[in-house]
Amino acid sequence: MSEIRGLDLPSVRTWLARNVDGADTELDFALVAAGGSNLTYVVTRPDGKRWALRRPPERARIATAHEMGREWRIIEALDAHPEAGIPVPDAVAFCDDTEVTGAEFYVMGFAEGRILRGPDEAKDMDTAACRAAADSLIDVQIAMAKIDPDAVGLGDLGRREAYVERQLARWLRQFEASKGRDLPVVYELHETLSKHVPPQQACGLVHGDYRFDNTVLGPDFRIRAVLDWELCTLGDPVADFVWSVLYWTDPDEEHDFGSPSPTRHPAFPRRAEAIEMYIDRSGFDLSALDYYRAFSWWKMACLVEGVAARLRAGAAGGLGGGSDVDHVLARVDSMLENAVACAADL
Repeated sequence: MSEIRGLDLPSVRTWLARNVDGADTELDFALVAAGGSNLTYVVTRPDGKRWALRRPPERARIATAHEMGREWRIIEALDAHPEAGIPVPDAVAFCDDTEVTGAEFYVMGFAEGRILRGPDEAKDMDTAACRAAADSLIDVQIAMAKIDPDAVGLGDLGRREAYVERQLARWLRQFEASKGRDLPVVYELHETLSKHVPPQQACGLVHGDYRFDNTVLGPDFRIRAVLDWELCTLGDPVADFVWSVLYWTDPDEEHDFGSPSPTRHPAFPRRAEAIEMYIDRSGFDLSALDYYRAFSWWKMACLVEGVAARLRAGAAGGLGGGSDVDHVLARVDSMLENAVACAADL
């Protein structure tokens, strides 16, 4: 392969040969066609040994959403502390020299296993397998909630308090930086949510987009690695859980939070049971569930509006140019309607 989008192959090959054990040989590169943000490539040796390489989009509009050094630091810290109970791919090497391929990038071990991107990847799983996957997804998120950030070297990753308030400010800024149309309801919801923020119960490691699609399952159907740490910070674990559990679509639901969820498989526990599992195991109070649901729908709408902007610019990662911008914008409108409904009694 002589050319691949986003990589200067001769320069990257030279860097890998000098900085990654076993990479001083012929290598094949393939862009992973998934996700709408940072670009991920699979790097394969002739004998089948594989690594994953991550870099920002070629035309990133908001630099703070694509900080490779920050993402690398999190993976490196968790890889060095397996006792924390948060599995990640092996941290291999980080390149901060933008002359190599136009941006910082990092290399990690390729986590072999199953990624449940949707119902099709779960269709051969029986009740025991689905239960094991569900248990593991919740247990790892609770490990994030209970971690001591100082003990793993991430104590200064971000401010610990006022997580939701900071997120409200951040996503409004990102919406304003990437919007292509007027949406007054975004500002109306922001005002309502800002007035009713529940007290933060704890400070944990907040992934920012934790779901089956960002994990790799091993042969026992338990999580072998958590991926895509680009939105990670310190903050409110309850907010992070409610964001995650909205992806937990039941089989009879009409719409999904994002793409079709593997939890539509009837052998998975229902969303209500997943919430009870989290409450029982974490000890957190979820009486403000409707608030966090409204906040999550609002945040997702701001995020997807940004995806539409990157589609227009041709910089939407693996979403590619075939995605329908009008369809994406219609999804944003639907998300905002859901946020309004959840916020009705605040």
